[in-house]
Amino acid sequence: MKALLLLHRWTGGLVGLLLVVLGLSGTALLWEDSWIMLDGARDAPLSSPADLARAVDVALETAPGLSRITFAGEELGLHQASYADGSGAYIAQDGAVVARWAGIWERPELWLFDLHHYLLMGDTGKTITGVLGLLLLAFTVTGVILWWRTRKTFRFRLWPARYTASAIVRQHRDLGVVASPLLLLVAATGTLMIFPAISSVLLAPLGQAPERPALPNDLAPLTGSTDWQRVMASAQAAYPAAEVRRLSLPGAPGEPISLRLRQPFEWTPNGRSYVWIAPDTAAVVAKDDPVMGGLAPAITEKYYPIHAAKVGGLLWRIVMTFAGFALVVLGAFATWSFWRAKLGQPVRPVVQPRRATS
Repeated sequence: MKALLLLHRWTGGLVGLLLVVLGLSGTALLWEDSWIMLDGARDAPLSSPADLARAVDVALETAPGLSRITFAGEELGLHQASYADGSGAYIAQDGAVVARWAGIWERPELWLFDLHHYLLMGDTGKTITGVLGLLLLAFTVTGVILWWRTRKTFRFRLWPARYTASAIVRQHRDLGVVASPLLLLVAATGTLMIFPAISSVLLAPLGQAPERPALPNDLAPLTGSTDWQRVMASAQAAYPAAEVRRLSLPGAPGEPISLRLRQPFEWTPNGRSYVWIAPDTAAVVAKDDPVMGGLAPAITEKYYPIHAAKVGGLLWRIVMTFAGFALVVLGAFATWSFWRAKLGQPVRPVVQPRRATS
């Protein structure tokens, strides 16, 4: 047990601040739709083919190199256009461009997203975030084991009673055990999203997801004469009960237009239903319907909406906010108290034993 305690403390002292960063950024992103204060942000979404086509036309006219456009939805009543050079724009549903940015640093929701998912370090940061998720799982399990010995002194506190080492340790253990179910859920869903291979192994007994359909690469290229209203109508016809959530332009000539839709049973805000459409004829060339995926993909589809509180309404968002708060407090005080104790210890001189005299 002593070795487990030392491992728990040392590892927490080393990575606690990184967990604080994830907790703070994740909690802020839970309430993202509340602090984007732009004209049209609270408008109800319009989803007719004509309305969506107008949004695409405005996005194409706003700047060159349109990469994708995420359409207005229940959370945010603005279309978000993303361009190949990293710039972007928010477009109101009446066609007005209400915000432009040249990079993520000009919009807090964008750099917070990058910080939370990538630690501002790209794929390397994403891997580190996944490792932190695994460590959080380990911290939570070992913390509950260590708490069990002191369970008779349990007292729930959101904040330490005093800034002493013993008070911080007691508050750390008791808050940690209360938040442990949520921390396990947050860590598991986040890690499985980052490391899908682990998810595939765990869910293998439930069946594997079918491979995505092969896409043609010899279609007519995208041109200025592409009829976006027909494209949207074809997408909606492919999934009559779904809402169109995102359009991605072809990455190379000959490739189809990609559209992502959300069917009523899907929890993910942007859905996992795909359709690919020829740019010239607006004909459907391929589909990927999650209905045909089986149980395992249906479970993986739930990771993100649970992790980001995109389901469950206000109550679940408040619950996940508590999880984020707990992670910040646990990580911050663990790191502070650990290094305060280590760096504050006086260096004791080595006393040589006296030699016996005859």
